[in-house]
Amino acid sequence: MLPPTPLSLFCALLLCLPLAVIFTFTDSSAASSGGATTSPPLPTTTTTTTSSINLTKTNLQPPLLLPPTIIKPQIKNQTTADTTLSQLALDEEEDKDDESLFRLASRVDPTPKPVKKLAFMFLTTSPLPFAPLWELFFARAPKNLYNIYVHADPSANYTTTKGFRGVFSRRVIPSKPTRRHTPTLIAAARRLLAHALLHDESNSMFALLSPSCIPLHSFSYTYRNLIKSRRSFIEILKDEPGAYERWAARGEEAMLPEVEYEDFRIGSQFWVLKRKHARIVVGERRVWSKFKLPCLRDYTCYPEEHYFPTVLSMVDPRGCIPCTLTHVDWNGGHGGHPRMYMGSEVGPELIRRLRESRPRYGDEISISSNSSAGGRHDPFMFARKFSPGAVHQLMSIANEVIFKD
Repeated sequence: MLPPTPLSLFCALLLCLPLAVIFTFTDSSAASSGGATTSPPLPTTTTTTTSSINLTKTNLQPPLLLPPTIIKPQIKNQTTADTTLSQLALDEEEDKDDESLFRLASRVDPTPKPVKKLAFMFLTTSPLPFAPLWELFFARAPKNLYNIYVHADPSANYTTTKGFRGVFSRRVIPSKPTRRHTPTLIAAARRLLAHALLHDESNSMFALLSPSCIPLHSFSYTYRNLIKSRRSFIEILKDEPGAYERWAARGEEAMLPEVEYEDFRIGSQFWVLKRKHARIVVGERRVWSKFKLPCLRDYTCYPEEHYFPTVLSMVDPRGCIPCTLTHVDWNGGHGGHPRMYMGSEVGPELIRRLRESRPRYGDEISISSNSSAGGRHDPFMFARKFSPGAVHQLMSIANEVIFKD
């Protein structure tokens, strides 16, 4: 057999070179991935929403809430008849920010999941002066029986040592500025309800509270009395003095045809709603389209005291006990504000007197055995309005009086 010539060897090398190149690149790729049978890790997916609430069903732990978001520009108080179109357009723009949130919240299951919880919703424009008292209140409560939500006006300063700490830490929902005599207080309360509905399917009763509110009983007493109720507690008054002026605060016929004068109601700003009513309120648009209009005069404009009782009176009056469970004393009040209890007035006798007071049920004269409130005497659960300086006196009687049922 003849030995291969240099030319034949060169031709054989050219034929084998492509196979060598393919093998080299394939082997390098396999080595860099840790072997041919190992798949690269799947990318981590993150779901983002316009609100701070994660709606993913697989999320077992309720997420912590985000700090308040500053909204620009600031909401202005519109109180004159010559309200400009640009101001109205601003309201429409800010209203749209909440629409998706309210739409989602209105679709939740109206039946709470066990174990039923109380949602404590604080609407504030300042740090909570009675946070130490509320800390004691919640310290005695099982953590699986309640949630806390805070709507804090982002234009205020909360960076002081009296800011949101302890049980209130990271409980602030995305918030917007609020002003008296404007519908911003209605929007803030609806915002609290929406976040509470979306955040926890076990939230059963929703209590709206102010920074000047204090508890009148222990958590266990409050929980037992609220959870067992089949109805919401919201003051609903029809024949109040000045009712017509309040109804016509936006103009003689501005509320028509959605809200007839005969359907207009007045009540306390502070209520406790069942889950089904909270869901109705956040999803309602027809009545809101009238109440969000600016008033012509401040002294007849208290929309937060009108919207909620009007809506629930129109939708489900029999599902409501027409009283508030937040005690307030209007004797000696001024400028639309109730009497404020000073520290020197705080003592066991005051707490007992507030507890023993009987709520006003609707227009009273209409109460009968057939009404939703006939023969009732529900205990007040909360009370206002207390001076921030009264916190020390309240703390001194907390264990022996306030939380002793």
